[in-house]
Amino acid sequence: MREVWGRVTRLLAADDPETGRLTRALLTLVLAWSLAVASPARAAALVWPALGVAMACWLAFVLLDGRVPAAAPSRAPATLLLAAGSALAATVSGSESAAPTVFLFAMLLLYAAHPAPGMTAICLVAAADLGLMAGSLIWFDRPRTSIVVQGAVMVCTVLFALHRRQYRRALHDRARAMALDERARIARELHDVLAHSLGALGVQLDVAEALLTERGDVEGAVARIRRSRGLAREGLVEARAAVAALREDIPPLPDALGLLVTQHRLDHSVRADLRTTGTRRPITPAAEVCLLRTAREALTNAAKHAPGDPVTLDLSYGETSVRLTVRNPLPAARPGEALGEGAPAGSGGHGLAGMRERVALAGGTLSAGPVGAVWEVRAEVPE
Repeated sequence: MREVWGRVTRLLAADDPETGRLTRALLTLVLAWSLAVASPARAAALVWPALGVAMACWLAFVLLDGRVPAAAPSRAPATLLLAAGSALAATVSGSESAAPTVFLFAMLLLYAAHPAPGMTAICLVAAADLGLMAGSLIWFDRPRTSIVVQGAVMVCTVLFALHRRQYRRALHDRARAMALDERARIARELHDVLAHSLGALGVQLDVAEALLTERGDVEGAVARIRRSRGLAREGLVEARAAVAALREDIPPLPDALGLLVTQHRLDHSVRADLRTTGTRRPITPAAEVCLLRTAREALTNAAKHAPGDPVTLDLSYGETSVRLTVRNPLPAARPGEALGEGAPAGSGGHGLAGMRERVALAGGTLSAGPVGAVWEVRAEVPE
């Protein structure tokens, strides 16, 4: 029983609240009830067949529309059944019975809210129903005010359905645009990692081949191959880190930075601290990944060019942006090569140029250089 109830709950949760299964089931009950209690006093021979055919159109629509995908062109004939049923109900809506009016508004509302018909078709069907309803009211000698009131209600009903339809389409387009942006961001992150790693690896292998074939320098070639192995290992680590950072279940940025600082402290046996100021709040995935990758690159460079020196990370939440600052003492021996300056190309990581490109893609800015006796990397990105 629990399994059945869970399946029903999932179906209802995934159902369209305006044109889905639950709405159609409720409308079927309402139409059946209104048909059962209908009691036309005049022209019963006209009212009953019209309502019977309209009910048959509704049931056929429910059966046909539920058997094909939502975007299939073959759903057009199913929605034509709604238009035909609403027109039949409109021809007898002047009857004293309320059943024709219920049929008319229910079927016209669902037709206008359905995603299959075009805007022109909806306007034509609504105009035809409005004309048929007005003619029926006049033929059944109903007050002229009824024409104005029911016509106004019909127009409002169609406008409401069209508004909801356009709103759902806008939500769908927005979700699709967000998915495309996320897809492009993931591709950019993976390209950033793979292009650097594979490019540097190809250069090292080309040099190793030249040393073997042109100079016969076996030792030099072996050194290049070992360097290639190291680049492949570092590229794999970077790729895994990028995939992990792009996962939806990554911890918030302060927690992720805390894990990064702890790992750096354990790996290099140095003091590493993280300070957070401002009100913690969620930021965009692009900004989060950008700052996390920048922190990892800055820590890696600090370990290479200032080994044994403490590192401090400051994460500051501003009004419209988030700033990350990484500081470590300048190496006494060669301060000009701190954190990437003077480091040989392909020494691992992406260097300052790669860091600036990554931050720029997120709409932020990055500065790096000596500030007094420390080397400072500062990245600021909008939320």
